Amino acid sequence: MSIFDGARLTNEVFKLDVERMRRGWYSDKYFVNISRMLAALSAEGYVFAGEHGRPLPPGTPASISTGDLRVEMQWFTRRGGTTIVVGIDKALAMLRHAAGTWLGERFVETWDDLEVWAVHDGAVVHGEGDPAHVTPVLRVRGRYRDFALLETPTLGVLTRGSRVATNVYDTLVAAAGKPVLFFPARFDLHEAQAADGYAYNIAVQRFNLDHSHRLGAFISTDAQGDWWGGSGGGTVAHAAIACFLGDTSEAMAAFAATLPPEIPRIALVDYNNDSVTDSLLTVERMFRLYRQCLEAGDEADAKRYVLYGVRLDTSSALRDVNVPPLGDPDLDLGVTPRLVFAVRQALDHSWEGWDLPDVWRARADAYCRSVRIVVSGGFTAERIRGFEQLHVPADTYAVGSALFANAGPSVTDFTADVVRVEIGGEWVPLAKVGRRAGENPDLERVT
Repeated sequence: MSIFDGARLTNEVFKLDVERMRRGWYSDKYFVNISRMLAALSAEGYVFAGEHGRPLPPGTPASISTGDLRVEMQWFTRRGGTTIVVGIDKALAMLRHAAGTWLGERFVETWDDLEVWAVHDGAVVHGEGDPAHVTPVLRVRGRYRDFALLETPTLGVLTRGSRVATNVYDTLVAAAGKPVLFFPARFDLHEAQAADGYAYNIAVQRFNLDHSHRLGAFISTDAQGDWWGGSGGGTVAHAAIACFLGDTSEAMAAFAATLPPEIPRIALVDYNNDSVTDSLLTVERMFRLYRQCLEAGDEADAKRYVLYGVRLDTSSALRDVNVPPLGDPDLDLGVTPRLVFAVRQALDHSWEGWDLPDVWRARADAYCRSVRIVVSGGFTAERIRGFEQLHVPADTYAVGSALFANAGPSVTDFTADVVRVEIGGEWVPLAKVGRRAGENPDLERVT
């Protein structure tokens, strides 16, 4: 599956549309045209007859079969900086099942005729942003017309997977080891969820490896865990609070009473734009139910009413009533550092106003201080970095569309080049001007 287990995912996981992939359904049309042309030239026995090709080594055979020419192609990111590579296994599955040639209506697979080297998902490459100095993540030698159609879809899976993984990794670094919830499912097609969730999980493992952490992977849909065995998590949405007429504490009490205790109880407290009040009402209600269960001797049921956290999700168009206006949107609107500090302060001292016997006061104090704060709503790596620099008491960041970002420093596009051709049993450099073959010690021969 990755560098973390040394195994590779197969098409049993990906379930590729192999039939249409072999016919170029997912390929830029010029690759379809090129494949047809080369196949036709091979069938008619064409040999290179041009007069202006690159100089070739002495002793080069006079007859070069263009249609059957074997080439060396390399896949690499054009990104400057660091990229977390994801998509390799799926690209290999495409080559394994869709590289080949059509003989009439019969497709002949030619995977066994290819020489393939690849890194593992989770590998790291460092780029200069210079196409003449690249670090390939995939290298293929073989008859070009057998895999020309696959350039488009293989680049696509590498670009998408590596983009998500790299954005997640950068966000984890910004969060300084705090959990990052993967919340982008609503911002893209549902068909992409499995691949995106896999990329997120690879990024979490890479971060743990590089920074000696033990963060878990927190996804929001079961589909996001399809390729690696994860499952979605979450508590309530704003719509659920609407079903309880805006009573957040009642919604959480009902949730706690009906859902299994292993689901973390995280209250969404911005529905009424008064995050402090709804946090206080919820923590008091949940603790009261928790206490009742313990006093009745039912420790198992008491676990239902452990409030794991509150989530702040104030719209960037609103100023929470607990945030005094300063006249600056960055300081006033949405989930601001001032709002998080206010909620933390209120939670930590909320128990002091409760009518409690002395024996329960220390336990109530510990209960309230253990409630975590989750923040969401337009968070990016840059914004998280700002929160951490200010030591804002946010415990977890939920991040959505920013993990799909592909502009400026977050561009993670891949491309591929033919860099050598085989002539007379020798591999001759023949890259386009400005490109050349790159090296990567992490490339492994794929058999």
